[in-house]
Amino acid sequence: MTILWIGSLVYAFGFAPPNQPDTFDLIIRLSRGQFEGINPLIIALFNIMGVWPLIYGSLLLFDGRMQKVWAWPFLMASFGAGAFGLLPYLILREPNPSFTGHKSIGLKLLDSRWLGGAIAIAAFALVIYGVAQGNWSDFVAQWRSNRFIHVMSLDFCLLCLLFPTLLGDDMARHGLDYSQGNTRWLFWATSLIPFLGSAVYLVLRPPLPDSPAPQTTAHPSLAATPPE
Repeated sequence: MTILWIGSLVYAFGFAPPNQPDTFDLIIRLSRGQFEGINPLIIALFNIMGVWPLIYGSLLLFDGRMQKVWAWPFLMASFGAGAFGLLPYLILREPNPSFTGHKSIGLKLLDSRWLGGAIAIAAFALVIYGVAQGNWSDFVAQWRSNRFIHVMSLDFCLLCLLFPTLLGDDMARHGLDYSQGNTRWLFWATSLIPFLGSAVYLVLRPPLPDSPAPQTTAHPSLAATPPE
């Protein structure tokens, strides 16, 4: 993970195509929804990079409950830096398939299937729009010449690649033993279908039950007071 993080940063800032003079203007237009004259593939990819943190957050904030490091600062960083912001957390975290304590309102929202369904609908809509309406030759040309497009594409691929590192523990937390045949297909389908598989997983996983008696946690402020 550390090698991947450092290598990606070195490549992005040292070997990717140069910045273009209109990059900042392009980012502003994409952020404001001023899409006229912009390749739909770029519009779709830019918005997909905003959906990815919602998908990761639905796993990370549960995973972070039992870790030595907080997950939310890295999740917030991912909204601007994508995988480059998430990788330090993945480097520092330890495998943990458990969750203890009550779910907050925010966690209940992230664990709900209706939010997972909304995320999945947005994911499919963006992919269909980009693939059906996009100009692929123009996208390839910009990928070769524009650092913003090039690195954003690399970031998307990294997020697809890294998702399975959290998936196994999340399945275990939700009562899905991914080593067994009846749920193994879900792990591999989610892992091998980029982006869309991760979005659909949020719909298929069962809700995580509250645990009224938490075990030892790395965050004392979140732990319940032990009985006398």
